[in-house]
Amino acid sequence: MESDRAQLSALAGTIDDVTRRIVEIAGNYRGTPHDDIALGLDEVERALMTAQRHLAKVMRAMRE
Repeated sequence: MESDRAQLSALAGTIDDVTRRIVEIAGNYRGTPHDDIALGLDEVERALMTAQRHLAKVMRAMRE
């Protein structure tokens, strides 16, 4: 169980990193003729944030 929590914690960190990178890339397209790319990446960011919340909930349940 402890190794599972450690792996999930590492994955949570990876999701955080990927989310930051998506936001950065989206910023490169915002306000340009390719703003649609930024909007698409915003959707990806929201999905990743949702995944992060669900993962955090699971990790809390594992501690109980």
